[in-house]
Amino acid sequence: MARAEKAPLRIGVAGLGTVGAGVVKLLETHGRGLAQRCGRGVVITGVSARDRSRDRGIDLGEAEWFESAVALASSPSIDVFVELIGGESGTAKDTVEAALRAGKHVVTANKALLAHHGVELAALAESSGVALNFEAAVAGGIPVVKVMRESLSGNEISRVYGIVNGTTNYILSRMTHEGRAFGEILADAQAIGYAEVDPTFDIGGFDAAHKLAILSCLAFGTEISLDSIYIEGIETITPADIEAADDLGYCIKLLAVAVKTESGIEQRVHPAMIPKHTAIAQVDGVTNCVALDADFAGGVILVGPGAGANPTASSVVSDLADIARGLVLPPLIVHTGELKPYQRAQMREHEGGYYIRLSVYDRPGAFAAIATRMAEEGISLESIVQRRAEPPASQVKPEGRGTPTPVIIITHRTLEAAIRRALDAIERDGHVDRAPQMIRIEKL
Repeated sequence: MARAEKAPLRIGVAGLGTVGAGVVKLLETHGRGLAQRCGRGVVITGVSARDRSRDRGIDLGEAEWFESAVALASSPSIDVFVELIGGESGTAKDTVEAALRAGKHVVTANKALLAHHGVELAALAESSGVALNFEAAVAGGIPVVKVMRESLSGNEISRVYGIVNGTTNYILSRMTHEGRAFGEILADAQAIGYAEVDPTFDIGGFDAAHKLAILSCLAFGTEISLDSIYIEGIETITPADIEAADDLGYCIKLLAVAVKTESGIEQRVHPAMIPKHTAIAQVDGVTNCVALDADFAGGVILVGPGAGANPTASSVVSDLADIARGLVLPPLIVHTGELKPYQRAQMREHEGGYYIRLSVYDRPGAFAAIATRMAEEGISLESIVQRRAEPPASQVKPEGRGTPTPVIIITHRTLEAAIRRALDAIERDGHVDRAPQMIRIEKL
């Protein structure tokens, strides 16, 4: 018996930039196959963007143009509103709220919007009985949200971590392979479009933090708490750090980590030394990687493109396909009323110890004073290595201080607060010619 044909799912797309154009092209290329898999067609019936006259190289067919994205969001001519405008508030937030209140399903790639307003938007979607899907908001083309919502729904997740920013991974990968300085590689990344003109959001770790806030909520069933994330970027990483890491059997990555502990949830974004033999250490270039520690499934690692028109469009259309099939799940896995309040974890010992690079004045008593400061904080040292000299921070050598000598210290596991107190004391003592460098060693 022939299957009854369902009416097409009508889509309104706000934002026709790189991702929006990618969505249009994907539906044009694979629309027929998608209809067969979903049991109904998926068609774009309305669009909105800032510049109507711009040539985007796409065919919008008979889609109606809306000057107002808010009007598109609540239009009776659409079933699903796709928000690709971007930004944590303003038009993006207004349109998503308008769509949800009008009973429209919403698909968004907006990580900032979700990191700041995800719980309230999820509650609005639940009250309207519609979907709020956001696979494209975290790690581009990697289907991590779907895996957490569905594939691992029978598991308890204790940790989620990974490389979730392609710009920083590209920079650190090239620094590792080419031995060049951070500033040089950043300039190259900007020239080819891998980094923005103002790269602060990426290299400062803020983009990764937005994604981690969402992943942490999904993993542990707690309210989103972006402000609780410790954030540190890659701006201070030098070729000397890269070389030392390689000598010690590590590579440096910007890592996003969320861990469930007895005292609460620990969330952090920072450069980390990762053993070279691990799978995540092999993730190079703009590629992303998300790993999950689940009690029954074990360790799950997902690797793929973290950005770009086609991978991100693929995730958007995946969300649309779920809606076309009639699959509407709580946006944050559990209903918002069941989300636990976020409780920040107490400071605990870091399992992998720390790498510390000091530029120490070569004079009597300096090394002994440094060791004393470490001992005062109860820090056990695994090794101390003196490396070849670097240029001093100042071209004027202070009288009686000697030539600065690079010293690498590896600690055993200890409290980060203790490390920071010791380094502050060492700097106050005047034994170093620049701020100490500290990088966590992650035993993944």
